[in-house]
Amino acid sequence: MEQLQDALFFEQVPAAWTKRAYPSMYSLGLWYSDLLLRIRELEMWTNDFQLPAAVWLGGLFNPQSFLTAIMQTTARKNEWPLDKMCLSVDVTKKTREELGGAPREGAYVHGLYMEGARWDTQTGQLSESRLKELTPMMPVVFVKAIPVDRRETKNIYECPVYKTKQRGPTFVWTFNLRTKEKPAKWILGGVCLLLAV
Repeated sequence: MEQLQDALFFEQVPAAWTKRAYPSMYSLGLWYSDLLLRIRELEMWTNDFQLPAAVWLGGLFNPQSFLTAIMQTTARKNEWPLDKMCLSVDVTKKTREELGGAPREGAYVHGLYMEGARWDTQTGQLSESRLKELTPMMPVVFVKAIPVDRRETKNIYECPVYKTKQRGPTFVWTFNLRTKEKPAKWILGGVCLLLAV
């Protein structure tokens, strides 16, 4: 009880809660607000059991399972082997509010932030970050599954996606993003996508 009281006093998420919760670097007040947003998102999703127009990827407890489900659904539908599938990512120019509905295959995801660079919506590729923009928000991203042999490999940066700014154990997936520059530039800059900032 003393540890719980100390954590609440210092505006920290109690250790007993973090053991059972999703990874987060928020203070207690922000963490609680984020938890309420996640619950609201899931309640809206489960009211009619339809895939929303855009899924808040960071709001899922296990985003890897959602991305794997996209691959499994496409593989089953087209009778392709799952081990020869990969995810294809297409960054749109739209926001969540501009979407009409969910796509036939794959899913629109939102709530991604980029660290170390920014997405240029005019050219449709990675570019240098602007001053004082540490983690700009990404537009809606269309994620679909394709066979590995159809994957683009030219002018692509394999951008890692993490749940929080704490890298390593919070790794989710790798999204292939278009770039004019060599991938080494973005690797040296530590460019990644984050689900929460």
